[in-house]
Amino acid sequence: MGKESLYVVKLGSSTIVNHPDIFAEISDIVQRGSRLLLVAGGAEAIRQKYEAIGRPMPFLTLPSGDEVRYCSPEEMPYIRASYHEYILTAIRDQLSALGLTVYAQLGGEQALVRGRRAKPLKAIRDGRTVIVRDSLFGAFTDTLKPFLHSALEAFDVVVLTPPIWDPELAAYINIDADVLAAHLANELDAHHLRFVTGTPGLLRDIEKPSSTIRHIYADDEVNAAQGRMKQKVRAARLAIEGGTADVSIAGPHSLAGESTWFWPFNRDAAGHDLLHKTAAIPSVSRDELELARFLLAEVRQPGVTGKIDDAGNIVFRKGSGPDTLLLLGHIDTVPHVWPVRTDADGVGGRGVVDAKGSFVNFLHMLEDVEVPQHGSLLVIGAVEEEISSSKGAFFIRDHYPADAVIIGEPSGEDSLTLGYYGLFKLLITIRREQEHTAAKDSISVIDELYGAVSEIRQRVSLIDSESLSSLIDIEHRQEQGYSTVIGTLNFRISPSAGRSYKDRVDLNLAEGVEVEVLRATPGFANPRSDALVKSFVRSFAKHGKSIRYIKKRGTSDMNTLATTWTDVPMVAYGPGDSSLDHTNKEYLHHYEAQAARSILREAVSEWFRLRTEVRHGASDHSAKQGSYS
Repeated sequence: MGKESLYVVKLGSSTIVNHPDIFAEISDIVQRGSRLLLVAGGAEAIRQKYEAIGRPMPFLTLPSGDEVRYCSPEEMPYIRASYHEYILTAIRDQLSALGLTVYAQLGGEQALVRGRRAKPLKAIRDGRTVIVRDSLFGAFTDTLKPFLHSALEAFDVVVLTPPIWDPELAAYINIDADVLAAHLANELDAHHLRFVTGTPGLLRDIEKPSSTIRHIYADDEVNAAQGRMKQKVRAARLAIEGGTADVSIAGPHSLAGESTWFWPFNRDAAGHDLLHKTAAIPSVSRDELELARFLLAEVRQPGVTGKIDDAGNIVFRKGSGPDTLLLLGHIDTVPHVWPVRTDADGVGGRGVVDAKGSFVNFLHMLEDVEVPQHGSLLVIGAVEEEISSSKGAFFIRDHYPADAVIIGEPSGEDSLTLGYYGLFKLLITIRREQEHTAAKDSISVIDELYGAVSEIRQRVSLIDSESLSSLIDIEHRQEQGYSTVIGTLNFRISPSAGRSYKDRVDLNLAEGVEVEVLRATPGFANPRSDALVKSFVRSFAKHGKSIRYIKKRGTSDMNTLATTWTDVPMVAYGPGDSSLDHTNKEYLHHYEAQAARSILREAVSEWFRLRTEVRHGASDHSAKQGSYS
C-alpha cells in the first residue's frame, strides 16, 4: 500500500545545526506512514562557511530597509558549498542514525527544481539608489514532479535546499527556502506544511514568548512579523492561496511547540469557525493525528477533559456519572484532498459531509448540553473508519462502554438513521501456470476470477437476497511463468441476514482459487421504541418537524460496535446530503449544520432527562419496597 499523506517541513539551518532533537520528530512522522519532504534553509550554514574561510559575506539594503544576502555569480559557489558541507551532510547523518533512508540534494542539481532569475534589484548603496543587475536571486517556476513522487515513495525522507536551476540562464539561482517550501507543497498537493522556527510561532510581542498568535485568517493584516518572520508569513499565505495543505508556523525549533495556524477563509465565520478549521486540516485515513492534536488544543471548556487514546482517537468527556451517552463520529476521510473553500452559505471540502460536520456538532454538545450529576457525555472522533481496519471503532468497542450511542454520519437534518447494512469483504486470489491463449480449453485467470465472483454472489444471495455486491479492485500480474489475478469483492449485507451469515456461506471453490475474508461485519437495525429514539422524536416535534426513519446500505462504526454490544440503543444523526459522500462535490450548508445542532442538543438533553426519570422511578420503587418490609 502506498503512503498516502505528504508532509512538507521547512527547517532553518539554525535548527538543523544546533537543535538535533527535531530529527526524532521527523522520524515520528515517517513511522506513522507518511511521505516527508524536508526543505532546509541555509542562513546559519552560509554564515559558518564564510567565517571558516575568512570571507566577508555581502548584503544588499533594499529601499524598504530590509537587508538581503547579495548572491552574485562570484558568491554562488560558496553558497552551494555551504549547503553541501553544513546542511545536507548534517541531515543525512542525523536521519541515517535514526535508521531512515534519505535522498538529499540541492534543488537545482539535475534541474530537479527550476526557476527564473528576478529582474534587476534596486538597492541603497552609500545613501543613493542603485540598480544591481548580477544578483542571482529568482523565483520558482516548476519541478520534476514524477521524479519527486517516486523518490518520496522510495525513500523515508527527501531533502531539498536552495539554490535552484534557471534553464534560460543555465545557472544556479538562489531562492528563499520558506517560499520554496510553499511552492513545493502546492506543486505536490501536500497535506501538511510546517515552518519550524526559533520562536513559539508568530508572536504579537517578540519580547514575550507567551504572546503567540494562534490563528491568522485570509483577511487579517499581519503587522507583528519582523525580520525573517516576514518571509515565513509570505510563504504561508502563498501556500493557503494555492494549495491543499494545512499550514502552520511552529516552534521553538520543534513541531510539537506552539503554533500559528493560517486559514484560507476570512475571520467572520458566523459561528461556524470550528467547522471550517476542522474541514481545512486534511485527515485521510491513517493521517488523523494532526487534526486530533489541533482539536485537543482547541476544545478547552470547563468540566471537559480530553485526550488522544492509544488507537489515535480524539476523546472528550463531560461529567462522571454512570449513565453514559456516547456521541461517536470519525475524523478520517477518503482520499483525495482539495482546497477547502467557504462562502456565505456553507463550506466545501473533502470530508465536510462525511463526516466532519457531524463530529463538529458533537463537539458543540460539550458546550451546549448540561450533563446531570448521574450522567456522562462521551464525544469521540474515531480513526480509520473509512478503511477496512476500523481501528478506532474496535478500540472504542473494547474500552468505552456506553448506555446509548449516537453515530455522527450525514442523515440530513430531518431524518434519523436506525441501521446500516453490514460489510462482507473478500479477497480472491487465482494463480495458474502461463499458457498460450490459443490453447484448447484455455481460460484466462481473469475469466476464472469473474466466474468465481459469479459463484460467490449466487451463494451469498441464498442467505441474503437483499445483499448488494461490487467487484471493487482487480490486480493482474505475470511473473516467473505464472499468471496471478487478485480481486476484491465487497458485499453489503442486510441486517436481516443476522450475525452469523459468514458461517453459512461456502467459500470453497475450485482448486487453486483462494478466498480470504477481509471483513465480516453484520448489519444492524435499531427498533423505534427505545428511549434514544423517543428522545429524537420529542426533539423533532419541539422543532416542528416530523421524523423520517432511514436505513442505509453503507456501513458505519455502528456495525463495529454491534459485533459485541447487545441491547445498546444506537442511531445515527448528522447534517449533510449523504449522496455527496466520497465525491468531489462535498458541501455543507451552514443553515443545515445549525438546524441539526439544535435538534441534536434537545435530543441529548432529553435522553439525560429520561434517564433521570428512570433513576427517580427506581428510587421511589425502592422506597416503597422498604416501607413494606
